[in-house]
This record gives sequence, structure tokens and C-alpha cells, in this order.
Amino acid sequence: MVPDRGPRREVAWQLVRELIGQPGIRISNRCPRCGADHGPLEVEGAAVTASVSYAAEWAVVAVAPAAAGTVGVDAEPEVDPRRDRTGLTGVLGAGPATTRDWVRVEAALKADRRGLRVEPGLVRVTGTDGTDDETGASWRARVPGRANAIDGWDLDGPPGILVSTALASLEPADR
Repeated sequence: MVPDRGPRREVAWQLVRELIGQPGIRISNRCPRCGADHGPLEVEGAAVTASVSYAAEWAVVAVAPAAAGTVGVDAEPEVDPRRDRTGLTGVLGAGPATTRDWVRVEAALKADRRGLRVEPGLVRVTGTDGTDDETGASWRARVPGRANAIDGWDLDGPPGILVSTALASLEPADR
């Protein structure tokens, strides 16, 4: 949990450093499109991939070996009066969507590394009944422009926070 009015980014990045446990790493999050500090997390000096999400007073991080692909994580409050007032209808395509639907799509888009440059409503998530498929994933996402499906898992988060993480294996052209 981030201390009241604390610097969430600093806390998250410190968590990433602690999970990696290797001195001398550098972390950045430059947007590939505009150069601002809101792009995918990049870790230099360690063979890992990392992702960060913020929900209420929480900073949530995920770290995976780079050889496995790229990781994405998203977290959202289960109850958000502003979001709940406007609803998620139409955000993920036609019809209603739940907050859980959103965190799955956002985690997959972060793992894809293009984030919201891909229209979230075009992402198709399947296997959401909680049963693992042959990959061990609890759900899979098909992201436009990507040959391989992205595997995802719903995680236990802090009380009142929904968390999903996703792992995008390296595309054949990326190897």
C-alpha cells in the first residue's frame, strides 16, 4: 500500500527493484508514441519484463523472466463511484462489461506492449469460467495484430481490488 499521498510510482518501482533483487538496474516508462512517462515499463540491466498498475492507494507490480515473453498487470477498485456512475457499457465492444472484464483486457494490452493504442473493444477474452486450459491460464486474450493468444490469470488482490495479469509469449518474428 502506498502511504497517504505518497509517490505511487516511486513505491511501485521500488517493489520492482526488490522483486528483481539485482543491483544496477534502470527502470523507465517512456511512451513510444509521445515520449512522456506513461508507457510500458522497461527494465535495463536484468533479463526480466515488468508491469505496474495503480488502484486506489495500491501499487501492483508483476515481474517475469524476459525469456517467457512480456508481462502485463492491471488492477482496479471493485467499486468506483465515478466509473460505476457512467458504467462500462460499450467500452469493450457492444453491450455491458464488468470491471473484471476490463482488468483482463488491460492486462493483455499491457502484455502486448501496445497498450491503449489497440482498441480495447477489439480484444476477445475467452475461458473466463475460472478453469485452466492446457497452458495453465485461466483465460486467453486475442489481440488484433498478434499471431499468438495472450495467457492470463485472475489474482487475489488487496481487499476491494480486482487484479489480473497476462503473459504474451514472444511472437515468432520477435525471437
